[in-house]
Order: sequence, then C-alpha cells, then structure tokens
Amino acid sequence: MRPATKTAAAVTTLIGVGAAAVVAGRYASDAALKTPPGRPLPTDPRLTVHATAPGRITLTRSLAALRPGTYGLEGGGVHAVVGDILDGAPHTADTVVRRLERVTQGVVSPGDRVRLTPQVHRGTPHTALGLDHRDVEIPAELGPLPAWLVPGPRTTWVITVHGLGTTREHPLNVMGFLHRQQLPVLDITYRGDDGAPRPPDGLGHLGDSEWRDLDAAIRFAVRSGAERVILHGWSTGATMALHAAANSPLRERISGIVLDSPVLDWEFTLRALAAARRTPGVLLPLAVRAAQGRTGIHGDRLQEAVDPAALRVPTLLFHGPDDTLAPWGPSRELADRRPEVITLHAVAHAPHASMWNADPPRYEETLRRFLTPLM
Repeated sequence: MRPATKTAAAVTTLIGVGAAAVVAGRYASDAALKTPPGRPLPTDPRLTVHATAPGRITLTRSLAALRPGTYGLEGGGVHAVVGDILDGAPHTADTVVRRLERVTQGVVSPGDRVRLTPQVHRGTPHTALGLDHRDVEIPAELGPLPAWLVPGPRTTWVITVHGLGTTREHPLNVMGFLHRQQLPVLDITYRGDDGAPRPPDGLGHLGDSEWRDLDAAIRFAVRSGAERVILHGWSTGATMALHAAANSPLRERISGIVLDSPVLDWEFTLRALAAARRTPGVLLPLAVRAAQGRTGIHGDRLQEAVDPAALRVPTLLFHGPDDTLAPWGPSRELADRRPEVITLHAVAHAPHASMWNADPPRYEETLRRFLTPLM
C-alpha cells in the first residue's frame, strides 16, 4: 500500500473511531441526563410482591426491602405506601413482610414488580393532605412554571424543590409539618417537569441551569409578600438551592437553607445514573465528557456555589453514607469546614433523597429546631 493510501486509511479509521466515540458518549450521557420526572430511579432494585393481606405486604428480601421507615411503592400503574417491617409475621427466608399503610393507585397483586420510592403521596396538597392551596404560575425565563402555594400567616416562606426521579409531590412528605408551623409553602416545578417548559436541549443539567427557575420562584414569593424565604431542596433541588444562595440577585432575602441529599459531585452522580441504566463501564468516562459538552455543566460553578465561605445563612444538611447516587463525603466535608453555619444530620440506612422516609418523626423534629429561630 502506498504511503498516501496508508495515511488515508489511518485517517478514515480514526474518524470512524472518533465518530463511534461521539455516538457512544451521547448514548451514555442520555442514560444519565434524560431522567423522567416521577419515575423511580434505577439505582434501587425491583422487588417482587409475593403476597398481600389486610395491612401487610410480602416482598422479595433484599437490602432495599429491609430499610427502616416509610416509603412509596411504585410499579405498573400501582402506587402504595409501606411502613415498618413486621418481624413477627410469618414469612420465608427469602421474603420480608412490611406494613401496608394504604394503596393510593391501582391494585397491588402477587407477582407485581415494584420499587421503593421516597414519594409517599399522590395528588395535590388538598387531595393528598387536606390542605387548602392555590394553583399558581411562576414567570420564568423559559415560560410559566406551575406551582402549589399553601398559605400561612408568617412572612417567612418555604420554597420546596424536588430532585432527580421525583415530582413536586415529593415535598408533600413535609408539607403537613410545615403547614403546622404556620409557614407559607411554595412547592415548585422547573424546566423538564410535567407542565413546565422543556429545556432547549431536552436534557437535565443536574441543577446547573435549573436553579434559575428557583430564582424565579424567589422573585415570585417576594412579590407576593414574603419578607424572607427558606429554601428546602432534595437531590438536584438541593444543588439548585446552593446555586441560588450564591448567585440570586435576591439572595439577601434567603434566611436559611435545608439540603437533603445534595448533588455536590456531578461527575459521580452522572456516572452512577448511567451505570444504573446498564451503560457499559467502558463508556462511563465518555458519558461524563459528552454530558459536559452537551449541557455546559461546569464543575467550577458548582464548586463556587458550595464554597463554604460563600454560605452566609444557617444551613441544615440531611445526608447519609448509604446514598449511592450523591456521595456522602462531600456533604461531610462541607459541614466540617463551616460548623458555625452548617448543621449536618446524618441518616443511616437511607437511599438517595429519602432521609425523611427513614425516620419521619426524627427528621421533622430536627427540622423544627432548625426553623424555629428563622420564623
């Protein structure tokens, strides 16, 4: 083969390899960045329903099924709520029996394949909790954002922001508690949610752009009479809260932040999401590079938002070492660097964004103590 022909063949091969890498990277990043809202995250295993009886349900025995606390149970048009493990109930060695609190959608039957989810409630604040609320729209840069506003007599508002794999129904877990504290609650949607505008590229940005919708919610709250706001976010919603606290023009109105399972290492989370969707391990580095190139996610912006020196308001951080989607280490390091501002509440045996689910009374008492001086 002539030198020129060899060179052309080599270039063609390199172009082919490069094109394949681009395609593979897009495939891998899609697996991580196209997380449908309201669908259980793939990081938890599917469980089989073995039997049901009044007030109880028998599930495949696994670490997930043995978690303490209260969880939603979803799968195939079914939503139910399960509570504590019933140790005294008869069961086989490969199953576990939990209290079946209620079935809110469909019929739970033996053979169903289900996942545990932090979303305990279905519906609106009124249908799920009996709370009066208003359906409002928040003007934002991509278009109006639907939100629920639960009124209260105080002038400090709480703005709640859900995260990965959930919807604005997730903050309903704490809505009743916040209402009993007489705090108005603005529970928002953001770009990519059902009923909200789609992001221009159709991808989630792990809070890197979505925080601007939270900024719009802060403006809405202030225009509607809030003197101060407390941001309460889960997962990427917690990351959005940090971005807003660092960059919002109205950040002086933020009097406190509650972070539940914040995504502080976006590369780790992106790899975990892609891997959970069965992306081959060799493609995971490509997923990270492709995601950054496609979305413009920048680690330096996140680092700026979580710079301990930039946090100027009391911050309550719920997280735990069993979170396989957002690593526990960065949260612990953040709290260690600013103990005078950040209170870390460690929660064991809880998956991502499920710190309330593991022990609702303890979570709410910790939250009450944090909020009392900020009201």
